[in-house]
Amino acid sequence: MKAKVLLSLVLLCGSLAAPVARAGDAAPGAATAPAACELPSYLLTSESQLPKVAEAVKAGKPLEILVVGSRSTTIPSSEGSSYPARMEAILKEKLPPSEAVHVSVEIQSKRTAEEAASTFVKLMEAKTPTLVVWQTGTVDAIRSIDPDEFRSAVTEGVVALQKAGADVVLMNLQYSPRTETMISAQPFLDNMRVVAQEHDIPLFDRFTIMRQWNDQGQFDLFSPSRGPELAKQVHDCLGRALAQFVIDAAHLEPAQQQN
Repeated sequence: MKAKVLLSLVLLCGSLAAPVARAGDAAPGAATAPAACELPSYLLTSESQLPKVAEAVKAGKPLEILVVGSRSTTIPSSEGSSYPARMEAILKEKLPPSEAVHVSVEIQSKRTAEEAASTFVKLMEAKTPTLVVWQTGTVDAIRSIDPDEFRSAVTEGVVALQKAGADVVLMNLQYSPRTETMISAQPFLDNMRVVAQEHDIPLFDRFTIMRQWNDQGQFDLFSPSRGPELAKQVHDCLGRALAQFVIDAAHLEPAQQQN
């Protein structure tokens, strides 16, 4: 019962729940980044690379990105405002006009890392993406899954995705000051970082990014009063940050980006 209450609260705090088929549907145009989206450069860079993304862009091949996540990947009745849709819009703006970019979303609602990883072989056969962004950790933290078991499950999932031929970006938990004292997030954050280091893949630190925005006053993530509007703003910034993160990790040369 406690886990169900916590999960409901996490989803309520983020206002980020609704099914979505393709992230690019009706995506808003990519405009100049709002000041609220500002982040220190170290949060948008990675020492690990995305060679398959770089190869696809260099060869002019379609860039197929699959986001695997929970209901926090989406926004009710506003699919085009979700962070995967915003990421797609920004990538289309930054990459050459001839570069086809498609971002799709696979919702793994209320699934632990182990449960999600068990679907990856069939999922990759069906989707064959260039890049998979795997958002995980929140459900495991809420259910108090053993951190070692969580690390093993994330490792198995990453290996399955890589064996299927995709680059992988791990995305950790979303930050919420309203649930910070109720969920022990640190062991899951630490274990995701360990897996990323062991497999030399980029880790998009969503938790630290959102906490920074909250602590610096860019977004008030404690108050639920702004609801969907706040969710759209946060998703827009996350999508922008993730697009830049992918561009950096792929080590794209300036000539491969739009001026």
